[in-house]
Amino acid sequence: MLTIFSIPKPFSGNIRIIQRNAIQSWLSLEPACEVILFGDEEGTAETAHEFGIRHVPDISTNEYGTPLLSAAFECARETAEHDTLIYVNTDIIFMPDLVSAVRKINKPLFLMSGRRWDLDIIQELDFGDTSWRDTIREMVRAQGRLHGFSGIDYFVFPRRLSCALPSFAVGRPGWDNWFIYAVRTMKIPVIDASEAVTVVHQNHVSVYSPRDNESTQNFRMAGGFSRMMSLRDANLLMDRGGLKKPGGIRGIYSAMSGYSPIRELLALKRKINLMFVK
Repeated sequence: MLTIFSIPKPFSGNIRIIQRNAIQSWLSLEPACEVILFGDEEGTAETAHEFGIRHVPDISTNEYGTPLLSAAFECARETAEHDTLIYVNTDIIFMPDLVSAVRKINKPLFLMSGRRWDLDIIQELDFGDTSWRDTIREMVRAQGRLHGFSGIDYFVFPRRLSCALPSFAVGRPGWDNWFIYAVRTMKIPVIDASEAVTVVHQNHVSVYSPRDNESTQNFRMAGGFSRMMSLRDANLLMDRGGLKKPGGIRGIYSAMSGYSPIRELLALKRKINLMFVK
């Protein structure tokens, strides 16, 4: 039904625990999903072999040796077993409601994502214990923090969605916001499934600065802030009942963000906000 693909960081230290938790949660989804790991970072080949999942070590990189998202997306489109694809960061735990949400979409073309819950998880979870999902849900209720609309860690889309990514570096900001913008400009529905899908981001130390060279390159390739959107710009929402149009202030914002002059004003606001990022 679903092909999940990701580009892991090196499997070392706490990141090893986080990534193994994430991958095992994907493999616990039903019906079983195909999982593809891209890149040749430390431990990727061994982890793929251990869990019996596909590994594509050869992936194009930029001049800094960072894998390119465009290469992973292209390969996944060409070689995936299933017609619905999910790109996800390798620190995200999926729950069964992801599959339920995808099944509710009755549109030929779409892009779905949702806000994440930030949570401290410092040990490898026991996926042999069937209560692991209940444990995670309780941790989210007690300790989780719902991230803002710009923290976008996964995308669900059909294979036939034709949207060629520029040569964005993985792990740097801007590309996900550009992706939402690009799909909306093609008049394809962008779905915010935050109310229907619980995704858990396992907290870790950030490994990049918004002002490093690769981040700057991502922003430049995106075309600046006027060509970036967040989940607030989604023109469809999904709750437990299915799809609906956003109402109230959310609906007004989504409608207005489709107009170029409004986007320019929003871009200026985002640029000013970035100036104060430490």
